[in-house]
Amino acid sequence: MIAVLDYGMGNVGSIVNMLKKIGAPCIRSADISQLNSADKWILPGVGAFDAGMARLRTLGLEAAIHDHVKAGKVLLGICLGMQMLGRKSEEGVTPGLSLLPFDTIAFRIPPEKKLKVPHMGWNRVTVAKETPLTGGLSPKERYYFVHSFHAKCDDEANILMTCEYGITFTCAVAGGNVYGTQFHPEKSHDFGLRLLKNFAEKV
Repeated sequence: MIAVLDYGMGNVGSIVNMLKKIGAPCIRSADISQLNSADKWILPGVGAFDAGMARLRTLGLEAAIHDHVKAGKVLLGICLGMQMLGRKSEEGVTPGLSLLPFDTIAFRIPPEKKLKVPHMGWNRVTVAKETPLTGGLSPKERYYFVHSFHAKCDDEANILMTCEYGITFTCAVAGGNVYGTQFHPEKSHDFGLRLLKNFAEKV
């Protein structure tokens, strides 16, 4: 069973619809007792870092997420949900979940590249290491992005995928039973379906 954390800041309906397409049993909830019936959680997120962390804390989900991960169960963060897996973000002042050793920083693209921020639209990614989440994916998958900040990992071992947008940046992270994608698999059609199918069946 997969639980999508419905805390008011994510594309929950789109994620649930994608999971239903691949036949993955799922629920959407912010009720911790219901969430605990699932062995895999998805933490979505759209919006500002501080607001996202505030919502998690208000609903008691910050502690619940830590308990879930400590129990050896799987967590996938998406977009803002991925950024909150780290220690902090330049977008705000609130500490993150600190589940993986990275900080979220603003894009610093050389002016001569003449690229706009936010990075928005489809882009190819490169898989940096094989995990159950990335197993069987083609060398360069395409996903949909909307973001102005990206992860900067302390250790290359936590870099799962990279992307090019004026600079090379980390667009997916992994460590132990915790995964995160900056892009939106729920908006990435067949590419996103393949990744979510891996999450449902192989992770």
